[in-house]
Amino acid sequence: MLAEVLKDYNVILASKSPRRKLLLEGLEVKFTIASKDVIESFPPELKREKIAIYLSELKANAFTGHLKENDLLISSDTIVWLDDEILHKPFDIEDAYRILGKLSGKTHEVITAVSFKTYKKIHTFIDITKVTFNELSQAEIEFYVNKYSPFDKAGAYGAQEWIGYVAIKKIEGSYFNVMGLPTEKLYKEIIKFVG
Repeated sequence: MLAEVLKDYNVILASKSPRRKLLLEGLEVKFTIASKDVIESFPPELKREKIAIYLSELKANAFTGHLKENDLLISSDTIVWLDDEILHKPFDIEDAYRILGKLSGKTHEVITAVSFKTYKKIHTFIDITKVTFNELSQAEIEFYVNKYSPFDKAGAYGAQEWIGYVAIKKIEGSYFNVMGLPTEKLYKEIIKFVG
């Protein structure tokens, strides 16, 4: 379906994430990967989805002036939000322990912003999934961090890994959003964008 809709576009995924690559492939979209090094900082007054939107558009706008007429760039950013605080990718092993300790037994939000950019316009949408974790023991946290090294993941975890099997009690919303790309919403939004 999307292959036909996007047949006139050169689709570019602006992400090094293997999970986003896998999810976009699952939609049967033909694309290339190109990313630019962007300092992922944001104004401190931004909260929740505004952070994800800002960072997704920051990644997309790094390509301003580099897109051709038939290019369609897809950029994205996922954050984990808990108790009025963003839980970043962990800086080190101790930070990963700390973050997962905060998530233990609580419900957090996974917020993803996705931007579509052509040489003349940009569109960004968001998706929010609520994820409830079981209580995690320190031994379980240490096992996961030491075996899976989740240092490239917001909130220090990947739902598709061991911790997702044992810790996720409930998900309200898109599971694929928790992995990094809300595929169902992306499918609808991209059809509207190019239509």
